[in-house]
Amino acid sequence: MTDSCKPLALFMDKDIEKARELVRGSKRILIFTGAGISTGSGIPDYRGPGGVWLKREPVLYQEFIASTKSKVEYWRYKADTFPAFQAAVPNAAHKAIVELEKAGRLLALVTQNIDSLHRAAGTHTDKLIELHGSGLYAECLDCFAWVSMAEALASFKADGAPPLCSCGGWLKPAVVMFGEPLEREHLVKAFKAAEDCDLVISAGSSLAVEPAASVPMAAKAGGKFYIIVNRGPTAHDKCADIKLDGDVCEILPALLS
Repeated sequence: MTDSCKPLALFMDKDIEKARELVRGSKRILIFTGAGISTGSGIPDYRGPGGVWLKREPVLYQEFIASTKSKVEYWRYKADTFPAFQAAVPNAAHKAIVELEKAGRLLALVTQNIDSLHRAAGTHTDKLIELHGSGLYAECLDCFAWVSMAEALASFKADGAPPLCSCGGWLKPAVVMFGEPLEREHLVKAFKAAEDCDLVISAGSSLAVEPAASVPMAAKAGGKFYIIVNRGPTAHDKCADIKLDGDVCEILPALLS
């Protein structure tokens, strides 16, 4: 942590009021979201306690590309987890960010999530930066066409073989896998927003996954106020101007209203 890091405030009620004052005084707010904003919509935090990645070895991108066996294993994982994505609907936290945008004070929304709930809630695509892609689609590794995840999984469930595009190429879920680099264009846009904002709010992220977690820290390093909303500790707590510990679905709407 840097020398600019400050001790956290001691009383939650005072923290909330201070945070609301910062929000009210800001016109170019950058929101950064992680899995904790979507747990209220029924999507589990796969990295959290009891999460799937504590029970199951992730398939690396390089393994997926090189091995049919790895492709099958990854598609099995997608088949197991996709029903939760299909059933999920935006919650109060997603909707609060949309209202902030309607008020003309949302500069950008950078998300680590692949559930597309920000899109479903109504966040405009011009404001939305999905760093890790979308779990609702699959993309062809040859022609780069996109098909719905439901269609790709229907093919997989029919014969147990990794699904193919109509061009004959392998399909891959349109998400950033372990070992796969993030899209440079998305990172550039995210860090530009960190430079241009006057306040950054991280909501529902442990802030442990890089390079995504460097986005809000870049804003902080540039002298911008930094609010963290999360249940439990994060990697940036000592650097936040204000840390609000609790349910994102309850705190964020109250903070942004």
